[in-house]
Amino acid sequence: MPVQRKATALVSPSPRDFGALIARIAENQDRVAFIEVFNHYGPRVKALLVKSGTPPAAAEELTQEAMLAVWRKAASYDPARASVAAWIFTIARNLRSDTLRRGSSALHTFDATFGAEAPAQPDTILSGAQDGARVRAAMHSLNPDQAQAIEMAFYQEQTHSQISQALGVPLGTVKARIRFGMMKLRAFIECETRGQA
Repeated sequence: MPVQRKATALVSPSPRDFGALIARIAENQDRVAFIEVFNHYGPRVKALLVKSGTPPAAAEELTQEAMLAVWRKAASYDPARASVAAWIFTIARNLRSDTLRRGSSALHTFDATFGAEAPAQPDTILSGAQDGARVRAAMHSLNPDQAQAIEMAFYQEQTHSQISQALGVPLGTVKARIRFGMMKLRAFIECETRGQA
């Protein structure tokens, strides 16, 4: 009779379990939990940055910085305000924006329309209730198709192909809804920010 071996690989948790992993990092500086979060989100953050036009080396560096911020700021994560994915992607976008403001020559090929305009500090958007209200108001400004596609992509962490299948629309339509929706969100948030300045 063959001897059964125990599986030693980390099992990737479902999206709802990532909040528990972040809590373990915040409470116990749990390295195993951090490795699971890093292994799941690190490649996704880097892919998102590269897709936006970031050179691979710069994307790798920004991904490392973003994940280090996740380790340091795990206690600031609030599951009532955002999914883990939205929180981590916001940290990455904020780091990217900060780097662009500093004028790093390595990032001059970035797409300036990537994500929403971010505050100066990566954790400001996470801790400010006004920013959360702006994002909710901005989401309400989208047409229902765009809002649904963005919600599925960023909050439910579905791929464009999964969204296409779930909605029964072509992949190109999903990509267009997300792209134009993100452009509207950015314009809305910029307008709101200028109005309060």
